[in-house]
Amino acid sequence: MSKLFPQSLVVIGSGNMAGAMLRGWFARGLDPASVTIVDPSPRDPLEGVRHLTAIDASISAPEWLLLGIKPQMLPDVASQVASLDLSETLLVSMLAGIEITALRSAVPQTRAIARIMPNMAIGIGQSVTALFAEALAQPEQEQLEALFAMLGSAEWLTDESQMHLVTALSGSGPAYLFRFIDALGKGAQALGMPADQASRFALAMVRGSAELAHQSPESPAQLAERVASPGGTTRAALNVFDADDALDRLVAEAMAAAARRSVELGQ
Repeated sequence: MSKLFPQSLVVIGSGNMAGAMLRGWFARGLDPASVTIVDPSPRDPLEGVRHLTAIDASISAPEWLLLGIKPQMLPDVASQVASLDLSETLLVSMLAGIEITALRSAVPQTRAIARIMPNMAIGIGQSVTALFAEALAQPEQEQLEALFAMLGSAEWLTDESQMHLVTALSGSGPAYLFRFIDALGKGAQALGMPADQASRFALAMVRGSAELAHQSPESPAQLAERVASPGGTTRAALNVFDADDALDRLVAEAMAAAARRSVELGQ
């Protein structure tokens, strides 16, 4: 298993996503001693890795360079890594909206570039991660896919522009679901249920329903219709969602806003 991992990995930025990713890989065989994290103010330092507060010449030709920074920080980071030998390095970017042409312009000395878009569920090994790369050899494509499949599932995109859509769907999607769970709890409270009990019921219902949708050969829309008996309570609720396509329109508008912002971040 360890042969799947890069022999040396430099991570710039150790936010929640990068930290969760590394913890998942450590649990599956990645040697912490092979990892260098560069972060001026790490919030939750990882044990066993090398920590630097700034990029310096001691970072020597890593096999992978993983960018876990905010997109707006790319110009500053690019200037800091300009003096490093990255001629044999695969640059792996988590930056929302920043396309490969922009990454190549910012860090031209890297051998190859790949983009990834995981989500928050990577912390429990349940993320779906989108992958895109140009001119990456087949063995490296397989390695990249295998490493992110360890943390949930991984799928290649055929068109880089789809990264904006993936960001709006699965990248930002956990927040949509968390807000819906919160709204369910608030709705139950408004009808008289204690807050803690409402939260437990909402979470348990979502967990069970998501697993049912995962296992079922039927689509989520078909499953919803199975729950909704004519003239029943569920149908009364769905009629509210369906009036003027209210729910579909709201979700589509929210996702479009996220996708637009992803495009803006790359400009």
